[in-house]
Amino acid sequence: MDVNNEHVRAVDLYRETPIRYLGYANEVGEAFRSIIGSKWVNFSYGVATLYVLADTTDKSIAAYKTSKNEKNHIKKVTYTTADTLIWQLMASVVVPGLTINRVCAVSNFCLHKIHKLPNANRKWLVTGIGLVTIPFIIKPIDYYVDVVMDKSLRKYQPE
Repeated sequence: MDVNNEHVRAVDLYRETPIRYLGYANEVGEAFRSIIGSKWVNFSYGVATLYVLADTTDKSIAAYKTSKNEKNHIKKVTYTTADTLIWQLMASVVVPGLTINRVCAVSNFCLHKIHKLPNANRKWLVTGIGLVTIPFIIKPIDYYVDVVMDKSLRKYQPE
């Protein structure tokens, strides 16, 4: 990395490193729902929510530090907090959780029609389908959440 290059930006720890996958803990929980039960699925949502709150806190503190001497710094920090929290909740918890939940429900429904398939095998197949789906939904969901944010909240970013 060229430290003299002013255009070098820091890597976003929460969105551009493997830590991003903590935000998908609830999708893993959803994939395993038929095997592990609701208690552990709820725990997986807790892990994803802690990830969301960690990113929101990190970006809010950074916004505070970079804008603390500006007259509208409270607006900038509030905006950054809202943007990060809403983006992360939508891109890491709500949309992917609902997506994997429905993929697994539809898979279970379809596989249930195969009467010779033992119940335990069906549950593991549904879990496998859910797990295999996760990597394919990450980028599209992140992209579309960005589009929605750009057309809504991000229009009001303070200068």
